[in-house]
Amino acid sequence: MDTTYWLYDMILYIYALGLLFYFSDFVDANRRAKRMGAGLLVFVWMLQTGFVLSRIWGHMDMSLFSRFEYWLGVSWLLLTASLVISRFFRIEFIVFLVNLIGFSVLALNLFSNPNSEIPLEPWKLAQELLILHISLVLCSFAVLAIAAVFSGMYLFLHSRLKSRKWSRSMARLPSLDQLDRFSYRLVLIGVPLLALSLSVAVSSVIVEDRLNYLLDWKVITSFGALIMYGFYLFKRVVQHKPGMEAARWNLICFALLVLNTLINPASNFHRWS
Repeated sequence: MDTTYWLYDMILYIYALGLLFYFSDFVDANRRAKRMGAGLLVFVWMLQTGFVLSRIWGHMDMSLFSRFEYWLGVSWLLLTASLVISRFFRIEFIVFLVNLIGFSVLALNLFSNPNSEIPLEPWKLAQELLILHISLVLCSFAVLAIAAVFSGMYLFLHSRLKSRKWSRSMARLPSLDQLDRFSYRLVLIGVPLLALSLSVAVSSVIVEDRLNYLLDWKVITSFGALIMYGFYLFKRVVQHKPGMEAARWNLICFALLVLNTLINPASNFHRWS
């Protein structure tokens, strides 16, 4: 990465240090380490917010957009959400686990070329729709990622309780009922956001009379993920499936959503490459 992105490197190092402090609390209930980690993550949020704003200011007309900015936005949203959750809800380990994903996204983003941009000029008539689509996708991915974390915590706690392998760290986890409820409510938020983002994307394609893009793999797998989440809600609401099955299905849905983001280079819809 260019030396002008020294701020990005500094964010990564401080982010990693903050997660190390949180890991100490994760392993041995070290409250002092947790406070240090929280302070560092707040500092990272401030630096990352400044970096995001500088990227936005770099091209205010939004005529260019890159995969680098997309994943930067995902990481920022995950960090923001984790800090909000820790402020208003006493849920142990959620900050560490959510930010583990956020840090991984930020680190892997080093392999993205910030100068390889998606030209939006050809989509002049639908440019505002595409900007709205990108915003909705960012929010839905972050919300559904946190829902997946809660489902993962549910499966872990359930397996430990079933095998009667109790540990001190398990006492700091929410109950199975709480984990199931948190995950379900986040999916209820994330799925409509995902549906709206896809409807906006389809609208932009129709406005620009580029209907051939509807057969793109990116579009097909996006609707596939939406249908699977719809099936999850059907099983959860109509069939009243137990939390164990719902948690597994939620993780499968999110795995498809992640796969959907990984095929971006093979997609003509976004032209990430």
